[in-house]
Amino acid sequence: MTVTVTGGTISQREQEAYVARACQKYPHSRLDALEIHVDGDYVDLTYTLRPQPFSRIRRITGYLVGDMTRWNDAKTAEEAARVKHI
Repeated sequence: MTVTVTGGTISQREQEAYVARACQKYPHSRLDALEIHVDGDYVDLTYTLRPQPFSRIRRITGYLVGDMTRWNDAKTAEEAARVKHI
């Protein structure tokens, strides 16, 4: 992760506090970069988050599933026998 400070200077401790704030604000994402722009007494923060992998969820035979890898043989046979609408 990279931290970039523009428009002024701030202490290392303050930078770490902004990183901690970003981690609290986005607990399920990973922070790639943090841009801090100092404007007098104010700071503007720009977060760059790592993209999350997308998992498709479908409704198959009445169940919301991502995939059928954990299904037993009976449920797999039910899915194979169902009428597929195009």
